[in-house]
Amino acid sequence: MDNRRGMLESLFHAAVEAANPLAGMRRHLPSVPQSGRTVVVGAGKAAAQMAAALETLWPARLSGVVVTRYGYGCVTKHIEVIEAAHPVPDAAGLAATSRLLAAVSDLREEDLVIALISGGGSALLPAPPAGLSLDDEIALNEALLASGAPISAMNVVRKHFSAIKGGRLATATRARVVSFVVSDVPGDNPAFVASGPTIADASTRQDAIDIVARYGIDLSAAMAAHLHSPAADAPRPDDPVFARHSSHVVASAGISLEAAAERARSFGLSPVILSDSMEGEAREVALVHAAIAREVADRGRPFPKPVVLLSGGETTVTVRDPAGRGGRNGEFALSLALAVNGYDIHALAADTDGIEAGGENAGAFADGDTVARLRARGLDGRLHLARNDSLSAFAAIGDLFVTGPTGTNVNDFRAILVDGAT
Repeated sequence: MDNRRGMLESLFHAAVEAANPLAGMRRHLPSVPQSGRTVVVGAGKAAAQMAAALETLWPARLSGVVVTRYGYGCVTKHIEVIEAAHPVPDAAGLAATSRLLAAVSDLREEDLVIALISGGGSALLPAPPAGLSLDDEIALNEALLASGAPISAMNVVRKHFSAIKGGRLATATRARVVSFVVSDVPGDNPAFVASGPTIADASTRQDAIDIVARYGIDLSAAMAAHLHSPAADAPRPDDPVFARHSSHVVASAGISLEAAAERARSFGLSPVILSDSMEGEAREVALVHAAIAREVADRGRPFPKPVVLLSGGETTVTVRDPAGRGGRNGEFALSLALAVNGYDIHALAADTDGIEAGGENAGAFADGDTVARLRARGLDGRLHLARNDSLSAFAAIGDLFVTGPTGTNVNDFRAILVDGAT
């Protein structure tokens, strides 16, 4: 089992290494302004590392400010790094948002803004519109996280309750904006990453209203009134202000899964990438993965064994018990463990940013003996799953996967090894 886990962990690290934005930014570096300034702004779990990488690439003077999650900062020479709360916004994030807007507000057309955007930026850039407060934005984030809505739907709602998201940061400057994006969203639409502070998308206020109704998201009277007013409208992609702007996805789940697949081949395994854009309830997505894995184990189809099944994307968790501890990868792993009980199947589910919601682990290992190990500790896996308490279950049997912050974020990584390692 140790050897199998070692291979799964190696696949994860290959995926994370491929998500380093340095190479992607190098390919898309804009030209240095002839007579203007270069100002860097950014937000997300990978923002600090992106800033440090850009400093090594940029051949001229630059300045700026980026905001990242507490504990995710790194040393930079010219770009200031601010840390703030994630996934629930705080006052530090509110102050950082003001700093970003101020950094670009007095620039001219001959200046250049380089925006460094990665997942997590939505929470790190609270900017409640007039008439609403930080507490309102905190309540909205908590309601969205508990709703089970996919990340793309969450970000449609978020951008209609913001003075910076949905392209509004780009509309705050006369300078040209070039956005480098580390994508953590299924489909890699850059406008959905961090709710698109510099990139507009075509979703409308009515789309946000429909999402709120579909997922039963509770809004205060003031927030509901705002959403139903023209003040919530976000810039459209065809707004002339975006004509000179550009964006580049420099790291993504697809790129990372290809790297993990190549690492798997080096171990003599046949990799299969199921999808880089899986969405849905974590426990239900796990059941689909488990059914495929069992089919391979029992009948050698649809793929011959040995095989490692790889997938990415972002699942969701509808919170049933607020006292439960654990995030979507732990929930996936526990549901999978229950569904492959007794099989020679080994899996790792982890967040590529290194920190899973509700704990300090990236995710968890699961296999056909997980249920038995839980029972030996007097624990019922089904009860822990029902309580959204995967972290406590895996912690009790030493199966948490701990990496610390990785400096990037291309969403979830899942690898399932079926009857292959020795």
